[in-house]
Amino acid sequence: PATSSRAGLIIPPPHISAGKSKRYWESSEGKVEDDPQRKKQRTGGAGGAEEAREQASGSQENIGLSTRKKRKKQGSPGKKKRISGREDPFPGPAPILEKNLQKFKRGKKTELNKVSNRNLKAHLKKLEDKYELAKSQAARYDLLLPEEDGFLEGDDGEDTCVIQQEDIAHAVDITSGSKYFNLELNQFGPYRANYTRNGRQLLLGGRRGHIATIDWQTKELKCEMNVMESINDCRWLHSETMFAVAQKKWLYIYDNLGIELRCLKNFNDVLRMEFLPYHFLLATCSATGFLQYLDISIGKEIAAICTKSGRLDVMTQNPHNAIIHLGHPTGTVTLWSPNLKAPLAKMLCHRGGVRAIAVDKTGTYMATSGLDKKLNLFDIRSYRPLQSFVIPAGASHLSFSQRSLLAAGCGNVVQVYKDLHLKAVEKPYMCHTVRRGIHGLQFCPYEDVLGVGHGEGFTSMIIPGAGEANFDALESNPYQSKKQRQESEVKALLEKIQPELITMDPNKLGEIDFITMDQKHKDRVERLGFDPLAKGKFEPKHKKKGRSSAGSLLKRKKKVAYEEQRDLIRKSLQENAAAEKERKQEEKMTSLSQRSALERFKRHMKWGGGSINP
Repeated sequence: PATSSRAGLIIPPPHISAGKSKRYWESSEGKVEDDPQRKKQRTGGAGGAEEAREQASGSQENIGLSTRKKRKKQGSPGKKKRISGREDPFPGPAPILEKNLQKFKRGKKTELNKVSNRNLKAHLKKLEDKYELAKSQAARYDLLLPEEDGFLEGDDGEDTCVIQQEDIAHAVDITSGSKYFNLELNQFGPYRANYTRNGRQLLLGGRRGHIATIDWQTKELKCEMNVMESINDCRWLHSETMFAVAQKKWLYIYDNLGIELRCLKNFNDVLRMEFLPYHFLLATCSATGFLQYLDISIGKEIAAICTKSGRLDVMTQNPHNAIIHLGHPTGTVTLWSPNLKAPLAKMLCHRGGVRAIAVDKTGTYMATSGLDKKLNLFDIRSYRPLQSFVIPAGASHLSFSQRSLLAAGCGNVVQVYKDLHLKAVEKPYMCHTVRRGIHGLQFCPYEDVLGVGHGEGFTSMIIPGAGEANFDALESNPYQSKKQRQESEVKALLEKIQPELITMDPNKLGEIDFITMDQKHKDRVERLGFDPLAKGKFEPKHKKKGRSSAGSLLKRKKKVAYEEQRDLIRKSLQENAAAEKERKQEEKMTSLSQRSALERFKRHMKWGGGSINP
């Protein structure tokens, strides 16, 4: 270390030279011996000072050339790559764990050996290479994700459901503690709440006409108004610049400043709404029993389905396949698509009416609550119940988080359940009580926050482990700028999915329907009277220079006919051999079954060298 004198100057130690530090490519072998002129200059010869300077500069140039040659020699492709003059102990890319690759796997590989078209096969091979590269890069960069998800853990013998929100807010940092707050709005309630896809903006709609949009993290009020009539539901559309409000009579579209953009009078008496972001569809259910779809991008109604089930006030969507789930007073849940006038499936879930439905983001599990005070969990893939238990007060509202936590609104109590699809749950994960009855629940995306709308206003709860820790900025970015929002909106419009592609299993869209193709071929054969794809009669190709004479044509025809005949004979022999083998096998089985026990005993005695008299 350097030492300091009393005058404040820093004096380097004697073993540290003040000259230029040596680089790793400047080895001891590359040193240039001092010439006589430089020795003379060091000894104090004043006569040849200028000549010594010139020769010294020339020697410096020689040293630079030699070092450049060495660097070129080290970077030659024939030799191993070196780092700081040493061999790399870990050559090649870093290995990737198999479990990390399975995490980012998206479906099965395409079977290229079944593709006969050469151009199509090459194109599919390029796509598979891109998918493999994307999967490996995502698994490799998974280590760089900055956040990790966690859950609330109590002390030994302590239940997490008794921990209060105030205690959590005081225990965490200031930024996380500010996410717990209460908005006292007791004049125009109860309130319905809805978050944007990136979890940044909050939309509040009071039953008595109050509408407000808030940046809930900075607590900045964006828009506030009163429509002077009752509000049944409110939903954000494709971005935070537009939202839809289901008012007493009709459906209204507003912008982020509260300016009315459109009034849709053919959407009357709407009670609940769901927005499909990838299809730009707003699905509504009304008190008259109609399920209607509105295309936001073109502003037209694309489907109006009469469900014939009476008043519809229980509705949710499956984020995986964009199927709408409706609950009915008969205890059934129906699944709907805009392409059919009949339900895709119908499930009997409760003995009483259905009060609430929720589907997780993977589209695998569906939770329902009914008037029989039961909370049921179903596997949508097999339509079978997984869990069923009784809640004393019953659940009027349900909501799944991004990490599969289930929130249930029971009167004025919010209960959050953890790992409900993995094991039987005896008690809730967290509980919280509000002043009046709950009117709406929703987890905030990418945040450990649960928004609760009730009669006294709005409450933001801290639920550790509820949100996804890391977000994809190309999918939904909470910190996007105005320019990024505009570009993402244009990209979403270009990649818009048509409503005709909404099906129960979206993975079936890329497959080939061989049964339909075979049926179309049979119909074509019946219509034409012959098979157009059948192998036709061989016609020799015309050749020049006298090679298409009558004799040569006849020889080629005979050769092809001989080869076809050999193929037929070979095929018939193989079929006869297989039939003979099958016949012998059947005879052997019948003989074994018809043989008596005494005959089998005689056979064994004969093999053992003994004899038996009848």
